[in-house]
Amino acid sequence: MPIPHTHPQNDDACTYDVIVIGGGPAGLAGAVTLGRARRTVLVVDAGTPRNAPAAGVHTFLTREGISPAELLRTGRAEVTAYGGEIREGTVTDARREGDAFRVTLADGTEERARRLLVTTGITDELPPVPGLAALWGKDVLHCPYCHGWEAQDLPTGVLATGPLSVHQALLWRQWTDDLTLFTHTTAGPTPEEREQLEARGTRIVEGEVTGVETDAEGRLAGVRLADGSTVPVRALATGGTLTARAGFLAGLGLETVPVEVGGTVIGSRLDTDPTGLTSVPGVWAAGNVASPTDQVVISAGAAVRAAAVLNMDLVTEETRLAVEARRAG
Repeated sequence: MPIPHTHPQNDDACTYDVIVIGGGPAGLAGAVTLGRARRTVLVVDAGTPRNAPAAGVHTFLTREGISPAELLRTGRAEVTAYGGEIREGTVTDARREGDAFRVTLADGTEERARRLLVTTGITDELPPVPGLAALWGKDVLHCPYCHGWEAQDLPTGVLATGPLSVHQALLWRQWTDDLTLFTHTTAGPTPEEREQLEARGTRIVEGEVTGVETDAEGRLAGVRLADGSTVPVRALATGGTLTARAGFLAGLGLETVPVEVGGTVIGSRLDTDPTGLTSVPGVWAAGNVASPTDQVVISAGAAVRAAAVLNMDLVTEETRLAVEARRAG
């Protein structure tokens, strides 16, 4: 591993080149990129990764099946090896202060940086069905590309939450032929959608879902309906609201925008350009906070790209200042 070094670009020992807010895979990937660019970097992480309940991370080349905790441990070691700092804490406010940014943590600590990279991710707001949250990331799932292989051929249910639930059911049918769509509190599929589902052998169960049943080992065993009946399933897919963790940016005037898929709002995100730059100069965002449906490897890649463009922005500023100083004699 590389040896940490000093960073001559920044003469103010009290100001980092970049503060990365959020230390998941995206934040750590961005921090490694910036560290390799010889930037002073502070990563502030609240310690609440979205994928913590999952057994493993998938479709991440060379890291297939690695536990979320191990991925973070490895990533943190790589960040610090390049001179980056990591601090546990929650950022509660961020504001512009002169030509830099002041970041405030929940414990009252304040830090300054020339640029910000926001990688705080999202929160999954699940349907208000008792028992779902306890099984989230284990037997209650959302993304078949993340969990489908492990759940293949299991009796699987799809808990409808809106118009996109039929799409979800058609997709999950690729991983199991024992599939049930629970219409729950939705209007249910259209006649055309019903024909599609039935043609693929998917059962449709009407009625509100009031809870889930578990076995002696605490694993999902079935879905309980309002009429008191239970339908056996071993996996349950559903779609919650994907809410960006971005409230602390209000002091910068940054607000989230709705995320729509097929005309249905599924959550919120920070609006950025293709490089991750927000509407506030000097503030970039990457990962799920900017693109909620991206998988881990895509989020990490987006942060690498954002960090590279951010570094070039600093280079441009430093070059301008050097030219001005030279001309001033």
